[in-house]
Amino acid sequence: MKPGYLVAYENNVLSQRIAMARKLAGPCLLCPRKCMVNRLGQETGFCNTGRQAQVAAWNLHFGEEAPLVGRGGSGTVFFAHCNLGCVFCQNHDISDNLSNHEELNSRELAEVYLSLQAGGAENINLVTPSHVVLQILESLNHAAGKGLRIPLVYNTSSYDRLATLELLDGIVDIYLADTKFFQAQPARKYAEAPDYPERAKKALLEMNRQVGSLVIEEGVARKGLMIRHLVMPEDIAGSDQWLQFFADHLPADTYINIMGQYHPCGRAASHPELLTGVPGSRIAQLRKKARDLGLERLDQPGGGIFRLLG
Repeated sequence: MKPGYLVAYENNVLSQRIAMARKLAGPCLLCPRKCMVNRLGQETGFCNTGRQAQVAAWNLHFGEEAPLVGRGGSGTVFFAHCNLGCVFCQNHDISDNLSNHEELNSRELAEVYLSLQAGGAENINLVTPSHVVLQILESLNHAAGKGLRIPLVYNTSSYDRLATLELLDGIVDIYLADTKFFQAQPARKYAEAPDYPERAKKALLEMNRQVGSLVIEEGVARKGLMIRHLVMPEDIAGSDQWLQFFADHLPADTYINIMGQYHPCGRAASHPELLTGVPGSRIAQLRKKARDLGLERLDQPGGGIFRLLG
């Protein structure tokens, strides 16, 4: 199965999408924040990212879902900063919008992808990509021309604009989508994004429209939607409601990972209700509910390691 970005490169669609993304970058309308800063002119908004993408790390990751890991590992690229900014973020040292990390231009970013592929990666896994869609498209244009041939994973918080996701139609192979807050009040309190629930629900439907249910060949994901749901203390995430949404609006064979690894990170200490854990019995209850709702494709949890390349 030929990756979508490669087909788009060969058909000159990729260059067209780059031109469209540039129009959304200055003034910036790439994400729901709509900061309206001129990122092409090095102005920065909520995500503290200007013309070039900031990259915190890249590595072969063996702790992702099994269909992403395969035998060679997932070629994970951790973009610095975030357009959502949850106070409890488990990657807070990377996502903190007050910090600075290495800036890579599009050609340098393409070389990162190619190095991961050369190291045996099963895919290129773009972590927190929503604020750097322009830079990603530009880098793919270089990487496809230099031999990148493995699937592209868009690993997102789901705080995405439909107009930006539409630029990725036929380019992204696998959407790996978080689902965080089902209600506006906790989204406002913990991420300053009361519109998160509405945005995320629409984004999931668009992602599913583009790529459909997950296709696995020889144990490795090739195309499709994968959903992650992090269960939180005191049902802050609205887990039962999310499961009902999946059952009502997505195919029964949608790949879903009900995640039980929540632990307080980042600025969680300023919110006492975030300092407790989630019991295993709650995860088991949610997995049973998912099956009772007809959701038949649940991830089997496991651990993993990193093999650093950059």
